[in-house]
Amino acid sequence: MKHGGSILWALLIYWVISALRPMWTPRQSGVFAVVITTTIELSQLYHAPALDALRETTFGALMLGRVFSPWDVISYAAAVVFGVTIDQAIRDKSSASR
Repeated sequence: MKHGGSILWALLIYWVISALRPMWTPRQSGVFAVVITTTIELSQLYHAPALDALRETTFGALMLGRVFSPWDVISYAAAVVFGVTIDQAIRDKSSASR
């Protein structure tokens, strides 16, 4: 699976946002996650020496990536939609059992 890492990364961003903002709806967290992941992907089009040096580190490559790909943006969006769907189902089931 070529985009497996991108999917997992976007889900990580979604779940971190959901954990930090538990009062937000899944949709609100999802929109914010897509904005963050897309912004980081678009930042790969900008090349400054310090930023490129950071991207050469393991941490920088994992968090910021190295090469822009529109397919990654699509993968991020699909992953976040999946995360929102699962999160909403869990919340619905939790509220129904009360």
